[in-house]
Amino acid sequence: MQQQRIVYDDTITRRFIIASMLFGAVGLLVGVIIAAQLAWWQLNFGVPYLTFSRLRPLHTNAVIFAFVGNMMFAGVYYSTQRLLKTRMASDTLSKIHFWGWQSIIVAAAITLPLGISTSKEYAELEWPIDLAITLVWVVFAINFFWTLAKRHEKQLYVAIWFYIATIITVAVLHIVNSLALPLNALKSYSVFSGVQDALVQWWYGHNAVAFFLTTPILGIMYYFLPKAAERPVFSYRLSIVHFWALVFMYIWAGPHHLLYTALPDWAQSLGMVFSLMLWAPSWGGMLNGLLTLRGAWHKLREDPVLKFFVAGVTFYGMATLEGPLLSIKSVSALGHYTDWIIGHVHGGALGWNGLMAAGMFYWLMPRLYGTKLHSTKAADAHFWMATVGILLYMVAMWVSGVNQGLMWRATNPDGTLLYPNFVETLLAIRPMYIVRMVGGLLYLVGFVLMMWNLYKTARSGKAVDGETTVVVEPEPVPAGAQPGLGALLTGWPFVFGLAIIGVSIFLGWGSPVRFFVLTGVIVALGALAFVVARKQREAGRPSWFALVEGRPLAFTVLTLVAVLVGGVAELLPTILVKQAVPHHGEAQQPYSPLELQGRDLYVREGCYVCHSQMIRPFLAETQRYGDVSRAEEFIYDHPFQWGSKRTGPDLHRLGGKYPNLWHYTHLMDPRATSPGSNMPSYAWLAANRIDVKAAPKKLALMQKLGVPYTNADVDGAELRQKAQAETIVTDLAAQGVKVAWDSEMVAIVSYLQRLGRGPQDLPKPAQPEPVSSTTGGE
Repeated sequence: MQQQRIVYDDTITRRFIIASMLFGAVGLLVGVIIAAQLAWWQLNFGVPYLTFSRLRPLHTNAVIFAFVGNMMFAGVYYSTQRLLKTRMASDTLSKIHFWGWQSIIVAAAITLPLGISTSKEYAELEWPIDLAITLVWVVFAINFFWTLAKRHEKQLYVAIWFYIATIITVAVLHIVNSLALPLNALKSYSVFSGVQDALVQWWYGHNAVAFFLTTPILGIMYYFLPKAAERPVFSYRLSIVHFWALVFMYIWAGPHHLLYTALPDWAQSLGMVFSLMLWAPSWGGMLNGLLTLRGAWHKLREDPVLKFFVAGVTFYGMATLEGPLLSIKSVSALGHYTDWIIGHVHGGALGWNGLMAAGMFYWLMPRLYGTKLHSTKAADAHFWMATVGILLYMVAMWVSGVNQGLMWRATNPDGTLLYPNFVETLLAIRPMYIVRMVGGLLYLVGFVLMMWNLYKTARSGKAVDGETTVVVEPEPVPAGAQPGLGALLTGWPFVFGLAIIGVSIFLGWGSPVRFFVLTGVIVALGALAFVVARKQREAGRPSWFALVEGRPLAFTVLTLVAVLVGGVAELLPTILVKQAVPHHGEAQQPYSPLELQGRDLYVREGCYVCHSQMIRPFLAETQRYGDVSRAEEFIYDHPFQWGSKRTGPDLHRLGGKYPNLWHYTHLMDPRATSPGSNMPSYAWLAANRIDVKAAPKKLALMQKLGVPYTNADVDGAELRQKAQAETIVTDLAAQGVKVAWDSEMVAIVSYLQRLGRGPQDLPKPAQPEPVSSTTGGE
């Protein structure tokens, strides 16, 4: 046997840690700014690029993909090399991954404040950046799986399982949700529309949280927590159950973000059921992490790393209890669209991800620089500032959210709304917005203190790379000693899993007899599985999972199958079955060229951040906003605009409710029409001009997406656009307001006046005068 010295590439880990801290500070700072803007609207400063609605997507992308993303890559690169006993396969690919990811983050930081956005939450980046994300992710995947192929450790430790699930699932989610047709280099339209687009988006949105913010961080927990505690993981068997249950169940839960919407009832119920079931594996993972500290709890008094890890895992448990709770329909009826959801999300992002990141940084940096942590006291101070800060934030949002939900639905004895003016709720929760900002600021100060502490730590040492010695020529395994592929395909977990999938397929439309027969088969297989597994252990043979665990390709394929089952079962019926979303068109006709221009401005300004366009089937909502929203009303919406938060009222039935002058005044000075509003002024819309020539191109692209525009509609788009605009301009001029027909203000007013109005509600469109083919047109 020969031995080989392996020197790990820890430079890539150091780079990702530094990038994570720098972008994390930026993301948190932007978060504090927008939190302050909700309490004091003046802090928008009247600058288009600094409004809450444009900065909020920047904040979410910076925290998720820049802060947590870079932290995740740092942990993956460091732990993977040590768990596989080999250096990363390619230093060049590692560098491309690092610099490519930072370039994407910079591109996001530039485009989002400019209003270049798809409006799809957590996926706002436009198509060129989406392509870049795909390419960089492929580079990461190649490097990772190449490293797996050249590993010197045969069995894959639990952390590697979660990394594999992350890499393959994020790729699937990103590609499907990003399918779009580009209009130009900065604008595209989703290939999905309305209900279908909403389902795909929240299938992505929920599982981006699952497989970008949860599974890789769980892998990091399984590696770094035992290292910091100097104890083995509590239960290897529990980690197996945790992994497979999580990757199978999580993918089904996305529809719980769309309860009581126009999404089909079966999809809503399915999402709720799987969300509730998620509580068990999630808490199994939490307990597995916390019980790893058995016999080492006394270390928490002195070791700040363990404090951060324990608190982070505890916040994970809180978030994974609160998530299933919020997925219950009756609870969602109260909490959805309120600040409660914001508190829940931040409990996961800052409590779970943020504290785990801090613990990992404090553990890694001294080792990466061959020194000791500069100040344990500063780390302890950071811990208490972060913990108190996030608790202030969450409690403020819980109080605010419940208050909102109760006030929105409160009625008088005669059934009328107790608080008919939406702004009354906003004024009631303003103190909570101030508390939330204070909590966020405290968290940010603690984060900056950590950056200083780790900077001083790095300065006191020098960069060092870890190393190990491995056996490169192990003794050959006797022929026939290792079971082959047949043992995997006939193993009881595989057969058992196929049976469960079969029941899932037949559950909705199979006959009762067939269902009970299949259920009986599952019970019988379960009993047989128990007997077979016990006999295998008694005979000293490796378990089925041990066989899979030593074969990365088989493990990856099985993980992909487990993930895809839920996605296929939920998405395909809604996308492919015409009856799922009526397409008769009676409730809506295609947007006019000017309305389509205004819709794009609505997206650019981020109006969806504060306003929903989905009236739920509750008496209080129909009294406040109008008729319940129906699936067929959104068939031409590329992308959908249902929103997920109501800082302002729902807008779906806004069309025709107020005159053009009201909308103009509201956009110029919101407090002139809604005293107490925290909405910023959008006065620049009156000065800016739309791209008149873009109208035919937009209609032609929508035509490709299935919107029933005729060629005549496309050819006459510019003239129709001007004719409708001049109708609005004339109306405003009659009331003393002068505005150009091609101003952005006129376009967005036309869109707002269209919202929720069917063909029977719309005025007959003005017809432009015919243009002679010999004289030409404008």
